[in-house]
Amino acid sequence: MTSNSPADLPVSGHRHLVLLGVGRAHQSVLAYWAVHPVPGVQITLVTPHHHQIPTDLLPGLVARQVAVESCAVTVDSMIHGSGIRWIQQHAAAVDTATQTVVLDDGSQLAYDWLGINTGLTQDRIRIDSDIPGAREFGLFVKPAELFAALWPRVTEFTSNTPRSVIVVGDDPISIELALAIRHRLETAAVTLLTGGGPLAPKLPAPMRDRIEIQLRKVRVTVLEDRLTHLHQGHAVLGCGAHLACHVPILAAGAASPAWLDSSGLALSDEGLISVNGSHQSVSHPNVFASGGICTLPSNQRFASNLISIISGRPARQTAKVKEDAFHMLSCGDGSAIVGWQNLCFRGRWVQRWKERKTFRGVIHAHVAPS
Repeated sequence: MTSNSPADLPVSGHRHLVLLGVGRAHQSVLAYWAVHPVPGVQITLVTPHHHQIPTDLLPGLVARQVAVESCAVTVDSMIHGSGIRWIQQHAAAVDTATQTVVLDDGSQLAYDWLGINTGLTQDRIRIDSDIPGAREFGLFVKPAELFAALWPRVTEFTSNTPRSVIVVGDDPISIELALAIRHRLETAAVTLLTGGGPLAPKLPAPMRDRIEIQLRKVRVTVLEDRLTHLHQGHAVLGCGAHLACHVPILAAGAASPAWLDSSGLALSDEGLISVNGSHQSVSHPNVFASGGICTLPSNQRFASNLISIISGRPARQTAKVKEDAFHMLSCGDGSAIVGWQNLCFRGRWVQRWKERKTFRGVIHAHVAPS
């Protein structure tokens, strides 16, 4: 059921679970709820987009390795016949003192439990303040749904005339996008602008070396400089140089939504929601968070814990993610690089492994949690 007004929510006599965003953790909740609703509880989903696309699948879309239909999840299909209400708006504020969510039209939504699975955002106003011209000329990676809708225009724009594309960012997604663009737009000049620091500083050193080799091999220029201004047709770098730029893709600058600062929720030094092993806020146990917006990004057991708690059952702790986990990065040409400690390999078999791992996460979001 779709609604643009929260005035009639929740149903009288029902407790209210509000879900902000529809990332994989919340998709798992919705899938379970469609089959096993908890009596006396009403769910309201707040998200502005009809289709949800995970950001980590964008490089595959750009390189034509993944079809939109295989990774985009429609909200209508997730909530059809479940009694879940959907409000097509953004959250503008959360007040934990009064247990209300303020929507972008100014209306308020009271909750008994709150789930936050919105992911990180790119604050266009803040980024434009740091990089004048970003809002007018830049193509932002977040939200992924908007980027995916605009990308076909980029391919049309670059189809007949060689163009210059700059990807701004130093993280794995930025690197994957640069490699995917190089594969898709063979005549374009592709530059990866790291922001002044080294490339992918959180990855193991052997993997970084292999990535740099791959970037040089396919002619992606890497500049350890920052973007200071964007103009039509060119960009200005921190060193003062002007660089031809017809398509600036802004992948950097992702951060927690600004409304978290005034929410009353306990936050980490990085501005993420501090949660315990059950994905509950350490300051407000009736608030749950998952994904990149919190200190426990793993979605493991998020749905089952949330459902258990609102049903009066104890939650289980999520296992800690090992620091020496595998890192995988797609090269855009059907191959991928995998790194673990001092070991690093590249091949098409790695890409197949990465795709199975990625799509297992997408599929898992549509099965009942254990």
